[in-house]
Amino acid sequence: MATKTVAFLGASTGVGHAALTGTLAAGHNCIALCRRPSKLTDKLPQSEFPNLQVIEGNAHDGDAVGRLITAKNGRLVDQIVFTIGGAFDFWRFTIDDPEVCRNGMSTLLAAIDRARNSGSLGKPHILVCSTTGISKFGRDVPLLMVPLYHILLKVPHADKEIMESRLWDSGENFTIVRASLLTDGDSETPIRVGIEDPKTGRESSAIGYTISREDAGKWIANNVVLEPNSVYLNKIAMITY
Repeated sequence: MATKTVAFLGASTGVGHAALTGTLAAGHNCIALCRRPSKLTDKLPQSEFPNLQVIEGNAHDGDAVGRLITAKNGRLVDQIVFTIGGAFDFWRFTIDDPEVCRNGMSTLLAAIDRARNSGSLGKPHILVCSTTGISKFGRDVPLLMVPLYHILLKVPHADKEIMESRLWDSGENFTIVRASLLTDGDSETPIRVGIEDPKTGRESSAIGYTISREDAGKWIANNVVLEPNSVYLNKIAMITY
């Protein structure tokens, strides 16, 4: 398997961190953008992971994102794993930045355009972690969870919807992974997968309650980064236990 260069936005914790560790373990070159690099390097010391490069910066800073995606000797990276998100405020039923995902995606797409206009070559495969509960082609969560998704999580889900639409309208190669409600901890529970085309609709269903951040990240690494399955190219994969 040829060595890839994979860029990560949102790899300090959660799904992104699990996807990063799996990609590093397979020997690929990884570049991560972090506001506080020590938050990542304390867990993944670069003396132990020489194939990891950490760039300091914010996912909403176009210059920082530009450096991230062209760190491969001026060429665009092979893949981009995008897992940024906001902290949920249970008192107000919102997140600390209600537009964190949509603005992050706009920043990324604009950075890709600028890089190409400056002569950088390549067409990265953009892998995004999103959420179930926002499909326009029918229910993809258990009936008991519909009130939670449409009332409590209304604000962050609206942000994810706009993020997704900006990506699939961009013309870039993508895979959107809609995870069910995220929990913590590894498990050996089998992961079920449904597939949806953003234009033509549901191809297969997988409706469930939860999946852990660690298992979602490992699934992304194993099925979309390390050995990409063409069935997920320019599609939405819904993953759950």
